[in-house]
Amino acid sequence: MTTPIRAPLAALFLSASAAIAQQTDLTVGRQLEPPHLDPTSAAAAAIDEVVYSNVFEGLTRFMSDGSVVPGLAESWEISDDGLTYTFTLRSGVTFHDGTTMDAEDVKFTLDRARAEDSANAQKALFADIADVTVADPQTVQVTLTQPNGNFLFNMAWGDAVIVAPESIENIKQQPIGTGPFKFDQWVQGDRIELSRYDGYWGEKPALTAATIKYISDPTAAFAAMMAQDIDAFASFPAPENLPQFEADPRFQVIVGSTEGETILSTNNKMPPLDNVKVREAIAHAIDRQAIIDGAMFGLGTPIGTHFAPHNPDYVDLTAQSAYDPEKSKALLAEAGYPDGFTTTLKLPPPSYARRGGEIIAAQLRAVGIQTEITNLEWAQWLEEVFRGKDFGLTIVSHTEPFDIGIYARPDYYFQYDNPDFQQLMTDLGATTDPAKRSEMLATAQKIIADDYVNGYLFQLAFPTVADARIEGLWQNAPTQATDLTGVRWTE
Repeated sequence: MTTPIRAPLAALFLSASAAIAQQTDLTVGRQLEPPHLDPTSAAAAAIDEVVYSNVFEGLTRFMSDGSVVPGLAESWEISDDGLTYTFTLRSGVTFHDGTTMDAEDVKFTLDRARAEDSANAQKALFADIADVTVADPQTVQVTLTQPNGNFLFNMAWGDAVIVAPESIENIKQQPIGTGPFKFDQWVQGDRIELSRYDGYWGEKPALTAATIKYISDPTAAFAAMMAQDIDAFASFPAPENLPQFEADPRFQVIVGSTEGETILSTNNKMPPLDNVKVREAIAHAIDRQAIIDGAMFGLGTPIGTHFAPHNPDYVDLTAQSAYDPEKSKALLAEAGYPDGFTTTLKLPPPSYARRGGEIIAAQLRAVGIQTEITNLEWAQWLEEVFRGKDFGLTIVSHTEPFDIGIYARPDYYFQYDNPDFQQLMTDLGATTDPAKRSEMLATAQKIIADDYVNGYLFQLAFPTVADARIEGLWQNAPTQATDLTGVRWTE
């Protein structure tokens, strides 16, 4: 009588074990939902966090260690004068709608990005392009106005991914790329669903489906992970909970670094913030370590300029803006504000901004600077602060790689206009000698530190909490991405 019962139970047990071992779907938590899904027309990091390397690909791409490798271009040749790049494209590449990706799509992408009416948030990446010529379907020539040692690096940005004219009209809500995952659906306010693209030209990912789940509240993120409702959470927003995960064998905690210079962004054209003494006073009013400890529970590396400390060309200038409230008060008096002043502090949703903002407001208040705090949703922040430049102070982490060049753009949202710095960046782009580039980058870091353009706070850490059975997640974030191409379950 027992045998007929045991056999089905054993089969059921084996079947359940196999189901666990063969799991090929993944749910990843993120805090910020994107405003739309076109990485070529907005600055929001949350867009690239979904689509970079998953849905869209560029001529080149970043790897987890920050290196630049071939992407849709399998190879390239550079002319002796450094002005012409001839890219050979991979064969057999199709977009998710089945259309062929060829040199005409590359030309369309680059011409669209550099057009006068371009909405590309990083239009400067394409500024040196003089002409894009299609030689044949697999070959495209890009001619520059001057040599640019960063050109292949620039082409790896999410802002330079290849798009098609046939699908560009609906790209914001229905992105169609060439990547290993295709977009399935977006449930606004909840999740974005991707699935493996069977027609992918390269190595197929182990995952067959992936869901990006949006949980903005740090407490809810902790609860969702503990309940294992989600499998991983990249850039976990509640660092105070990391020790609990580390002590739980169900989970792994991966702590890396990012390209995210977290700064107290300052409107350099708004009085009295247009006065360098006032900006210097703000810098000396800030206790970086107190912000790192209070807002990030110790995760973060202090910075004194807009450059990543893990970059070999980083110059430690933190002492130049050391915490010194008495000096801050003296500088305010010299600038004509002995009783301080009032300005706005507009905060986007990330925990580092909301939590850090309260601490910074208290530190500024101690030297006489009053701040009117407004909490903005991401879309509001992009509209009011980034595009509208309607702010005094804000806190944001600039997670784009090697982005000190933004200080050469007078129309950028913090509106810093220094012709000497602009010329230095132009010269840097035309310089290929490593030693000379290092020297120029050191000068660049010193210029913006001397001008106290922004309050330089810390380099954002990248803590990821994940199921212990998952492998292939990025430890560091060399660009804005949740790269799922190498992720797999080990059981």
